[in-house]
Amino acid sequence: MGMTIFKNAATLLALGSCMAGLSAPAAAQDTKVVIGMSGWTGFAPLTLADKAGLFKKQGLDVEIKMIPQKDRHLALAAKAIQCAATTVETHVAWNTNGVPIVQIFQLDKSYGADGIAVRADIKGFADLKGKSIGVDAPGTSPYFGLAWMLSKNGMSLKDVKTTTLSPQAAAQAFVAGQNDAAMSYEPYLSSVRDNPQAGRILATTLDYPMVMDTLGCAPDWLKANPKAAQGLTNAYFDALAMIKADPVKSNEIMGAAVKQNGEAFAKSSAFLRWQDKAANQKFFAGELQSFMKDASKILLEAGVIRKAPDDFAVMVDASFIK
Repeated sequence: MGMTIFKNAATLLALGSCMAGLSAPAAAQDTKVVIGMSGWTGFAPLTLADKAGLFKKQGLDVEIKMIPQKDRHLALAAKAIQCAATTVETHVAWNTNGVPIVQIFQLDKSYGADGIAVRADIKGFADLKGKSIGVDAPGTSPYFGLAWMLSKNGMSLKDVKTTTLSPQAAAQAFVAGQNDAAMSYEPYLSSVRDNPQAGRILATTLDYPMVMDTLGCAPDWLKANPKAAQGLTNAYFDALAMIKADPVKSNEIMGAAVKQNGEAFAKSSAFLRWQDKAANQKFFAGELQSFMKDASKILLEAGVIRKAPDDFAVMVDASFIK
């Protein structure tokens, strides 16, 4: 009898310690966050933070959903995601068009990773007049990039014929001989670089620096979960530290998510710069705000927004990068 009690006590004790063991990680992972993003090379450190357990270390249970840029705001509005990675001008457009989102840290800046590919006979932007260009839908980064480049050359989207194709499809179609030009980004732009017989790259973000990405979250979620937002930010900077400390392993993990080997991924990531804490602090101290103002003019001109934003300050919260 005494033995049975002892056995049961031991079982309870074992069960108790087992439950204690279970409850520790469960408590640490109780903040569920769904992030909407794409396979764009600039977002890859978020994939690394997920796969390498860096989000978990911050007490977060993160799910990454691959959602086309043109639909990401719909997922945000439907509360299917809490946060989204996208270009700065897209954050401006979403906020202005009734889907509030607050940018909390900068992910990357494109240094040649976005560009326009053209056939050999197109010598400059003026030669694009009346030509067909494969480009993503209005409200996306390639569409904005094309509008920006045309605007800087005294032209507008009205001067060209656009065919709506995702960045991957635009590059594939161009290499296959379709359209006179294609607006795309890495890793897909490299397929044009690798097939010079198809054409050449007329201009990139080295010539027109206007592609910069930030992570933003729904304002109500942010207000309710400041600790989780801090955790997301910390994990991103941890991912950048991991890339520096172990580039080979990091590139393999990040490349696998977009079906590239580590070497190919490293090649495409050379066309952008991930932004560390110091770069973030500098960017949020003024460059972000002035870029949003410039971008809103192009968005208005391109018909992506119908009116200029009332308030840019509500689109930014720099408290997590301090």
